[in-house]
Amino acid sequence: MAGDRDLYKVTFNSVAQRYHQARPDYPAALYDQLVELAGLLPGEKLLEVGCGTGKATIPLASRGFTLTCLELGPDLAAETRRNVRGYPAVTVIQGSFEAWEPPAPASFDLIFAATSWHWIDPEVRYQKAWRLLRPGGHLAIWSAWHVFPIGGDPIFARLQPVYDEIGEALPAGFGYPTPDTLADEASEIAASGLFTDITLRRFDWELTYNAAEYIALLDTFSNHIAMEPAKRDRLYGAVRAELAARPDGQLRRHWGTVLHVARRAENVAGP
Repeated sequence: MAGDRDLYKVTFNSVAQRYHQARPDYPAALYDQLVELAGLLPGEKLLEVGCGTGKATIPLASRGFTLTCLELGPDLAAETRRNVRGYPAVTVIQGSFEAWEPPAPASFDLIFAATSWHWIDPEVRYQKAWRLLRPGGHLAIWSAWHVFPIGGDPIFARLQPVYDEIGEALPAGFGYPTPDTLADEASEIAASGLFTDITLRRFDWELTYNAAEYIALLDTFSNHIAMEPAKRDRLYGAVRAELAARPDGQLRRHWGTVLHVARRAENVAGP
């Protein structure tokens, strides 16, 4: 698992510009809930872990927070810098969360990760977040996942045999999560012993894609970036054929996320 994580987490750097265009924005209501649950005030200091191209950076910068953003990929970090040029309170640093140390003792009000926490070394992530937060500060994590509501688009079931054919089958036990059954990380956060008052909020939304837009999205997923060209050509040909047979030439993809907000625990030994 660690080997796969280290292999795949660096693939996104090769699609930096496409990532920002193709990946979905998170719902505005998510940020409203984050600000409320973490009790954030304008001007407070936020640390973003894995900012990518700034998908979550921009909405929080526009709310008046001071952000330090870490990004492993140099091209992704450069893309974020371009995207936040109008926000002087945002600093983008190229490097890993695991290795980075602030130049002076840090005391962040919030540390957050949007679709990036799962790439961080599990032996490090909670301990380091606890250390870099001020007393009473908060950790927030969320990720955008494909969910399958009742009445969702059947195209994904039609495409699955193609994935099977090219050797990219779903893992054993994959359960096609609905928005209400999307897994959360509350037990993992609690097991760290470093965070308390864990609160969850669920969000889901639907987007439509034509063939070119959907293929551009697939090209930002780590397993598709790493896919052999012949396999990718077979899959993308199937996507184009399926959508060419539809009157509107579009598919519907449903997204879901679970926002986790947890307060830094006090009276613990800490890392």
